[in-house]
Amino acid sequence: MSRKPELKGRAARLAQLLPSGRRQQAARTPFVLLVVLLLGGGLIGLLVLNSALSEGSFQLDDLQKETKDLTDEEQALQRDIDAYSAPDALQRRARELGMVPGSDPAFLNPDGTVKGVPSPVAAEPASARHPLVLAPEAMLTAPAPLPGTPAPAAPTASAPAGPATTTA
Repeated sequence: MSRKPELKGRAARLAQLLPSGRRQQAARTPFVLLVVLLLGGGLIGLLVLNSALSEGSFQLDDLQKETKDLTDEEQALQRDIDAYSAPDALQRRARELGMVPGSDPAFLNPDGTVKGVPSPVAAEPASARHPLVLAPEAMLTAPAPLPGTPAPAAPTASAPAGPATTTA
């Protein structure tokens, strides 16, 4: 049985400041638990952060796909608008509606005098009008058969058949 030697003076005062063996072990336990809890909390926090970033990445990918689809749809609609508003398409539809090109115009001056000689437009015969209204895709790929003419036997492989709408 060993007995601790009696300390005197300065050594005794320092010994009082240092904890004894049992108290030293009891003081380490809360520190170790605190470190373990901080490490565990940090790992759980990293797991939650990683999951949130992964979810955000999936949402970003979905939104990019949706944006690409909507951009493709917008471009297709813009092509349709361009095809419908092209000068030849406007002229064709105007003729189908019975409109004719204007003749020489006459202008009215601010003082009330007429400048130029107006001339009437010669109307086209009814047989020259084509009441067939086609989609822009069909107008661009192949000429439409005129009413009263035989239709071609079969469409060629190079020109896909577009949807056509006839009006009575």
